[in-house]
Amino acid sequence: MLGNIGLPSFILIFVTALIVFGPSKLPEIGKSAGEALKEFKKATKDIVNNDKDRNN
Repeated sequence: MLGNIGLPSFILIFVTALIVFGPSKLPEIGKSAGEALKEFKKATKDIVNNDKDRNN
């Protein structure tokens, strides 16, 4: 999905986010997004492991 985004597009997205949220909020947003992704991966892994345990 993100493979189609080139460097100019990434820069445009970053600059737009910087303008909308401001430089002080960007690290907080990044941290929150990282934590959410970590929790999503953990939940997905737990679901897959539970499904494997049920099938055995």
